[in-house]
Amino acid sequence: MADSTYDLRGVVVVGASAGGVEALSSLAAGLPADLPYAVLVVLHIPSDAPSVLPQIIDRAGPLPATRATDGEPLLPSHIYVCAPDRHLLLEDHRIALSRGPTENGYRPAINALFRSAALAFGPRVVGVLMSGVLDDGVLGLAAIKARGGTTICQDPEEALFASMPLSARAAGVVDQEAAAMDVGRLLKQLAERDIEEYPMEPDRRMELENRIAGSARFAIGLDTEVIGEPSGYTCPDCNGSLQSMTEGSFRCRVGHAWTADALLSARDNEIENALWIAIRSLQEKAKLARTLAGKVGPGTMSLRYATAAEEAESASLVLEQRLSATEPVHRE
Repeated sequence: MADSTYDLRGVVVVGASAGGVEALSSLAAGLPADLPYAVLVVLHIPSDAPSVLPQIIDRAGPLPATRATDGEPLLPSHIYVCAPDRHLLLEDHRIALSRGPTENGYRPAINALFRSAALAFGPRVVGVLMSGVLDDGVLGLAAIKARGGTTICQDPEEALFASMPLSARAAGVVDQEAAAMDVGRLLKQLAERDIEEYPMEPDRRMELENRIAGSARFAIGLDTEVIGEPSGYTCPDCNGSLQSMTEGSFRCRVGHAWTADALLSARDNEIENALWIAIRSLQEKAKLARTLAGKVGPGTMSLRYATAAEEAESASLVLEQRLSATEPVHRE
């Protein structure tokens, strides 16, 4: 019996975030039953929650979809779906799952999958970026293009959250745009083309980042300092110093990766959390001061406690109004 891995024309790697379940269901519905690619899917999912995404995608279209398992060989006409709290990577023609450092706060991460596919399959990889917020996946699409692959993004007009496709378009890393249902038609056309493979110079930085993503959860000795100079920023995950990898992308010494947009969003979340802590402290201070004012009776001390309570309540009100006026940033 012939090894069906020899029928594999390449891989399709798909990344999505907010609004991704709907987009992935539409994409799966439009895939041809004889697609000669293996399809690998990453959706940002909570690390501590069971995921029914494989079942949803399996029911949506003609191709079987299963949760990816470590060491599993890639087969054409099959969809491999990410597992919670594991990076979905490729090693040659097999799947590799890892608990390497998070990227933009996520594991699994879109950029990690796209990067590993670019290194493993070069011009035989197609990257598809779908609905989501901020700029997740953009660096991954850039890696695919750099190794000769093809990039597609969901039509931003159709995406429930257009930020990821729009960010990819703005970065100039998109070859084609399509509605989710039409991606299958494009893939069928791409599968029929002749691909010219040619020797490529090694990309040491991309290879290093791929090794970091594939490392153990608490691996030591990751030489991330060779990536770039200190940025002056700290990592939201571990508070370690961040190195500048490229313009607008960073890694810390233990490997956590951030784009500028994701880092800015993380800072917004930190500020919001700090403000809520401040509000709680001010409210507790006001309550305690009111209690003390009531216990000491009329006089200077009572006036002092009452004044402290009023100042704390006033400050708390200002912070509450500030937080109420702040538009939350969606991260899914």
